[in-house]
Amino acid sequence: MFEKKADILEKMGAEITTREIKQQPDLWKEALQIYKENKEAIAAFFERAEKETKKKIRVIFTGAGTSQYVGDTLVPYLTKKGNTKVFTFESIGTTDIVAAPYDYLLSDEVTILVSFARSGNSPESLAAVEIANAIVENIFHITITCAPDGQLAQFAEGDDRVLLLLMPEKSNDKGFAMTGSFTCMTLSALLIFDQTELKKKEVYVTAMSEMGREVICREEEIQSLLKDEYHRIVYLGSGSLSGLTREAQLKVLELTAGKIATVFDSSLGFRHGPKSFVDSKTLLFVFINNDVYTRKYDLDILTEVHRDQIAAQVVGIGQKDSAEVAGTPFLFSEEEVILPEAYQVFPDILFAQTVALNSSIKVSNTPDTPSPTGTVNRVVEGVTIYELKK
Repeated sequence: MFEKKADILEKMGAEITTREIKQQPDLWKEALQIYKENKEAIAAFFERAEKETKKKIRVIFTGAGTSQYVGDTLVPYLTKKGNTKVFTFESIGTTDIVAAPYDYLLSDEVTILVSFARSGNSPESLAAVEIANAIVENIFHITITCAPDGQLAQFAEGDDRVLLLLMPEKSNDKGFAMTGSFTCMTLSALLIFDQTELKKKEVYVTAMSEMGREVICREEEIQSLLKDEYHRIVYLGSGSLSGLTREAQLKVLELTAGKIATVFDSSLGFRHGPKSFVDSKTLLFVFINNDVYTRKYDLDILTEVHRDQIAAQVVGIGQKDSAEVAGTPFLFSEEEVILPEAYQVFPDILFAQTVALNSSIKVSNTPDTPSPTGTVNRVVEGVTIYELKK
């Protein structure tokens, strides 16, 4: 797909999605530059928030669908590498906040609501901000969005309790599925809250960008994993890579319009029932964590399912390591820089997006407009937001 000419891809209904997946390694470097340019504003924003309380500040990552999965992916890593002396980190979907706000928001806790949104026009994204303002007495906002003309971005203007970060222009995906928008928003939040020194962050972004380009160059290898008939896909991982599995499986559901069924889980959790999903036409992918302790559990489930011979393919995705990977390994060639799990996210999800793109073509779908009935939309429609009465 990545080697095809634009006119051929247009006829396949895949030009936009293919291009937007392929360009991500360059966008990640742009997102890093945006972070560096805003470091002083970010520090000043946190200083204002910290003056409001002597207790820890509650940081809620929020969004709907893919935008929610940004927080799901980041929280495990930031619990380890974020400033937990100042912040607590949680991921709560806007869909949950809007539907049951008093179940999730605390009026007397100083809170930073970090809103992720591609367009900034989803009804729940806007409502979550308004509801948080109504319930939480001391509320701050970080708005990370790809659309400068979106309503969330417009809301941020002129308010020193709101920090707006606009993502690279090309991250505002025009395709149905969020690809570059997801990775750029994830990277930006990671750079903001990860306490790792800037020089190391720069090394990580350079390495993960090269690994992302490697995925593009090795597409034929990925296609070989998909050559036989399959109707189910499983994604597993641990830590932040467990959070990422939710986004990985969603890309398959979206781009195939549900013609391929999916399941996601943690590597350890999979045995507790969801393993029943696997049959002889199932592809099982495991994101292998680089943490020496955690990766043992990822390798164990790969070994177990491969030994059981119940799946069509068992594939481990990770960096090169001396440990043997059961099944079919997809190992990146980068050996000098061993990425922490939250930075592994980026080449890993590019791999998963490539699987979803090729799976869409395999089931005779059009990735750019995958919903044949038009009942699932790029920006969610038909949501009624009800008045919240205190």
